[in-house]
Amino acid sequence: MNRIRTSIVAAAVAGLVLAGAGCAPPAAEPSSSSSGAAGATSAEALGGMDALVAAAKAEGTLNVIALPPDWANYDDIIKAFGTKYGIEVKSAQPDANSQEEINAATQLKGTDRAPDVFDLGQSVALANTAMFAPYKVATFDSVDAAFKDPDGTWVNDYGGYMSIGYDAAKVPDITSVEDLLEPELKGKVALNGDPTTAGAAFSGVVMASVATGGSADDIAPGISFFGKLADAGNFLPVDPTPATIESGQTPVVIDWDYTNAAVTSKLSSWKVVVPENAQVGGYYYQAINKDAPHPAAARLWQEFLYSDEGQNLYLGGGARPVRADAMQEAGTLDAAAYAKLPEVSGTPVLLTAEQSTKASELLSQEWAKVTG
Repeated sequence: MNRIRTSIVAAAVAGLVLAGAGCAPPAAEPSSSSSGAAGATSAEALGGMDALVAAAKAEGTLNVIALPPDWANYDDIIKAFGTKYGIEVKSAQPDANSQEEINAATQLKGTDRAPDVFDLGQSVALANTAMFAPYKVATFDSVDAAFKDPDGTWVNDYGGYMSIGYDAAKVPDITSVEDLLEPELKGKVALNGDPTTAGAAFSGVVMASVATGGSADDIAPGISFFGKLADAGNFLPVDPTPATIESGQTPVVIDWDYTNAAVTSKLSSWKVVVPENAQVGGYYYQAINKDAPHPAAARLWQEFLYSDEGQNLYLGGGARPVRADAMQEAGTLDAAAYAKLPEVSGTPVLLTAEQSTKASELLSQEWAKVTG
């Protein structure tokens, strides 16, 4: 069984995370689609997969946003989709955050540069469901009910655990959140983004909270912990990137395990640890923009992401595909890639929508005090 999924199903909740998006200036009006794809809630509604593929190819373009190439293997996913269907994938602002993604859709509505699809975290996704077009992929029934809206308005796609990545050649071994306060780490600990807008950073605060006496219901200890990091001079207010990690500017990074794990292919001294006393898990939310300029391509993208091929591509990037259990049972899961996932025991902490909202409100009030 997929270890994180088993725990989440038991809790009957989905994880929280924030991906990203970026904004671009207005562009030309989108070309109209005569396929009827904009209102289609399944491939069958368009006449089947062949009809959907034909309509998507006729559109010829897919706009994605906030999908870093080294995040959950999106570089290979985008290339595989484009090659398989002969559709140009335009990827905008890969390093921005979820709220910016929603902002882009609002600002570019009615143009051919608006995002066709979203990859969001819980708090942003659930606050903007009116912007999503319900759609059920062919494999919809093999996604557990805890990971999807029953109408297909949103579906979780991949997930992981919050972790600490560090360059063992530059800093001492790290095994816990508390180790981040050590004086040897002065000016070396980076958080992936602003927790008031970015889910990886948000969950980093949750991880710190769980490790220091807090909980999903009370993340105040996590905010206080980062205050201590800042007071000690250890907190580095720099958004980490592959370049900052390789250069040594950010030798310690709090981020999702699959993102940190991706660094090991470029930096052999990079290690990744999921703190035993602070296991925080979560899944991203996938949705279609109801005003997508390329509605058929958007739906075909969803079909690809939730196919065995797409799910295994996520797994190839160290992310845990939402259909892992069903695929494992069917014998279609990439067993070699699955075996490489970090071993994590116990039950992860996952926030409900209500807990996420409460935590977000507290962060919006208190985080600026931490960063000064």
